[in-house]
Amino acid sequence: MELVKILTIFTTIDVMRNKFEGKITEYIGNLVALRHFNLSHNDLTGSIPSLIGKMSVLEALDPSFNHLEGEIPQQLSSIYTLARLNLSHNQLSGHIPQGPQFSTFDNDSYIGNTRLCGNPLSRKCENDIGTPDQEEDENDNSFSGFTWEALVIGYSCGVVPTFSTGYLMLSAGKPKWLAQIIAWEQGLKIRRIEIQRQN
Repeated sequence: MELVKILTIFTTIDVMRNKFEGKITEYIGNLVALRHFNLSHNDLTGSIPSLIGKMSVLEALDPSFNHLEGEIPQQLSSIYTLARLNLSHNQLSGHIPQGPQFSTFDNDSYIGNTRLCGNPLSRKCENDIGTPDQEEDENDNSFSGFTWEALVIGYSCGVVPTFSTGYLMLSAGKPKWLAQIIAWEQGLKIRRIEIQRQN
């Protein structure tokens, strides 16, 4: 059955288990009111169209059990309403996009795609994996700003001048209120010592 024109006001399309073949058309992005889209268990090939990112209210996408290949479009990560994603049992490859919604999907969303890598899969992408020496160098570089030399310089530039200035100000009797408080406390200590000696 051929549809001459697909209504863009559809909110749900479920065409699972229909033996559909061919590629997913780019025009799918025009279905801007679509919330649930199930293409699973067909014989679809090609890649997932990047224009699917225009479906800004999409809540569930399931093209599992097909023969889709290529990378998962980064545009999918911009669909903030996407609550359910099942890309399992295809031939997808590359890095799994990162984004607020993608962090909520677990491994089950990607099972059967042996060439996918990145979170949440245990398989890391090549550009994410560094040699142990590189990781140690990065750790050393990240810590290099907090060496003992930096601490000494910070201490010298901050604490020493502050105490020196405070000592000079108190010696000169300024500010008067602070000098009077300190002199009063010192006077109390001297009196206590004298009382203790008399006893």
